Amino acid sequence: MLRTPVCGVLGIEVPIVQGPLGGPWQQSMRLAAAVSDAGALGSVPTTLRTPAQVRDDVRRLRELTDRPFAVNMTRRPFDPEVFDAVLAEAPAVFSFALGEPGDLVARVHDTGAVFLQQVTTVEQAVRAAEAGVDVISSQGTESGGFSGDVSTMALVPQVVDAVRPLPVLASGGIADGRGIAAALALGAQGVNIGTRFLASAECGVSDDWKAAIVSAASQDAVKVAFAEQILPSPTEGGYRTVPRSLRTPFVEEGNARPGMAADQAETLRTQVMTSMRDGTAHELIPLTGQSAGLVRDITPAAELVHRLISEAEATLRALGDLLSAKNGADQPINHSTNAD
Repeated sequence: MLRTPVCGVLGIEVPIVQGPLGGPWQQSMRLAAAVSDAGALGSVPTTLRTPAQVRDDVRRLRELTDRPFAVNMTRRPFDPEVFDAVLAEAPAVFSFALGEPGDLVARVHDTGAVFLQQVTTVEQAVRAAEAGVDVISSQGTESGGFSGDVSTMALVPQVVDAVRPLPVLASGGIADGRGIAAALALGAQGVNIGTRFLASAECGVSDDWKAAIVSAASQDAVKVAFAEQILPSPTEGGYRTVPRSLRTPFVEEGNARPGMAADQAETLRTQVMTSMRDGTAHELIPLTGQSAGLVRDITPAAELVHRLISEAEATLRALGDLLSAKNGADQPINHSTNAD
């Protein structure tokens, strides 16, 4: 089975990390457990959770799997009390996004956990490496949720070069084994996948959201240009990024009429936050990446992990065969004959 050095760092068997998806009540612990049990790294989001809820989430996950998993936090916003609760649970991996890691790295290392930092620019990657993180996830603009402006293809090799020898994961636009093979060719040691796991059997989001992903084309995943006006702002040290979502009437109207969104910011913010809590987020802003165009079915997470690895290995073998055939074709043909 495909294995790279980052697998040893993260304590996993295959170089796949499941990106945290919305809030735990949307994602479900069953998804993270299934991914981890399959040899990859499941992740637990902490969005809009209290410290007590985070502790319950992690303990529930430990009942479902004895494999390593990551607990994720962001600076949009960052809650110090939730961070303390995460540290108290001592997960194998702490993942962080949408902001500078700063002194959080030392505190995470004091618990014995690995620090995985998401970045969207080369400069962010360099600062994260200087802060002492263990693994960097280089996220391209194709990603769902809050993402930057540079494509995965352009960003990943630059980040790899800038932070070598730190292991780098590629994120954004990856939904099958060909994407994993491409990430390895760019110098990454693995991948961080979100959208494909949204369309998994164990993910707790609405069936309508999953169906929308399966039927979507890549161009149906658009930036939510007015998000800054209606979503919570980053806390200190946070990055300002724009989320990507499937098209909905809410997204289309807000993008077309930014003045209206600004005038009704409080009302719209309340509407969005309520939808996230009551399971109707897919009706307003279903955060989804451009890799939706590659998703054809709703698959059990373990089967998906195995499929991704099998496809990646098949792609790498095919490339090897292609190179072998080319090298054979480049050999000069000997037209001489031997006479006795």
